[in-house]
Amino acid sequence: MDHPIANDDAKAKQRFTSEEARALDRAQLDMYNEIRQAAEAHRETRQHIQKWAKPGMTMIQICEELENTARKLINEKGLEAGLAFPTGCSINHCAAHYTPNAGDTTVLQYDDVVKMDFGTHINGRIIDCAWTMTFNPKFDPLVEAVRDATETGIRTAGIDARLCDVGAAIQEVMESHEIELDGKVYQVKSIRNLNGHSIAPYQIHAGKTVPIIKGGETTLMEENEFYAIETFGSTGRGYVHDDMECSHYMKNFDVGHVPLRLQRSKTLLNTINKHFGTLAFCRRWLDRLGEERYLMALKDLGEKGIVEPYPPLCDVKGCYTAQFEHTILLRPTCKEVISRGTDY
Repeated sequence: MDHPIANDDAKAKQRFTSEEARALDRAQLDMYNEIRQAAEAHRETRQHIQKWAKPGMTMIQICEELENTARKLINEKGLEAGLAFPTGCSINHCAAHYTPNAGDTTVLQYDDVVKMDFGTHINGRIIDCAWTMTFNPKFDPLVEAVRDATETGIRTAGIDARLCDVGAAIQEVMESHEIELDGKVYQVKSIRNLNGHSIAPYQIHAGKTVPIIKGGETTLMEENEFYAIETFGSTGRGYVHDDMECSHYMKNFDVGHVPLRLQRSKTLLNTINKHFGTLAFCRRWLDRLGEERYLMALKDLGEKGIVEPYPPLCDVKGCYTAQFEHTILLRPTCKEVISRGTDY
């Protein structure tokens, strides 16, 4: 897509034809191809899951099928290629950061609205991309509102776009939608404390945030940045809080050497460094590596500021939330929606 440089078509076209910009583009072809390969694994995985997942399956079954498929397609290889973060499958009023821990018996229901959010990476180049899975057509207006808002965010984003303008455009579109559930009409609200973000190698949240409401910062998007453009809509308050048991954890990107007294914490940290580095992980993935009785050590690493817990983020009980997300790259010549597929 063209960059919408402050709605100046001439400037956008100049970028596309500029020999200098094209030379910069060519210089990074290897990196572009790595992330496109990660995106292809993401597309094939999600298209399989969209056909395969059905009400009546447990959430653990769905996550394991998704993760096993993605691992095969990306040719998982240590920190060089693999999953970038745990499979989020947050249900209904829960908007983000829920994945089942061992022993979780949650079963997918016909009336559930599930945000499927997973990531792949090659050499730390992360694809962060999500969609909302529903089975009951009564939720279509909510899904449509959020998809529309995400597409608006993608269109508005570009080199020299201000982050606050992207947020304002997203909110305007999102909140122009409404949904009728059981005879009551709800305006779809942007969840004001969730947002998109810039992405860097092995760093899922790289410092810039893309708001989904108006009034954000006036910082500009810049050339060669990667962004996850994600929007969340809710029939509730449009505000999330920590709730439920934590499953997601991530090593702090900037943490230096911290002396540890407990041997168990040291061995757990070694496992985290070796298998995940600064990418997010979940308790199921520690179980899979044969780690046992690690909760005390995980808590210790959290208290020392080495590993951050990311508990599930929920709106008010009884409401429904939806999400769509794509990873975009602001190339010198154009804007590439790398995770785009035939599905969304």
